[in-house]
Amino acid sequence: MSVDARLHSILACPQDKGPLLLIQDELLYNPRLRRVYPIENGIPVLLIDDARDADEAEHADIVARAVEPAAVAD
Repeated sequence: MSVDARLHSILACPQDKGPLLLIQDELLYNPRLRRVYPIENGIPVLLIDDARDADEAEHADIVARAVEPAAVAD
């Protein structure tokens, strides 16, 4: 299952309330804090305790694979 573009456009990091990068419907990523949030069965799990930190190499890989939120018309 994929994360809907409209949903992605309104999701925010629970820690800093900023936007998240969508990584191939596998995870959501906060590049500012280098926090990785899982997506399970198409449902983002935005719980701080379920997130993990990304090291330098993973950060570079994630940013290279990132998909920006699509503009959603009202």
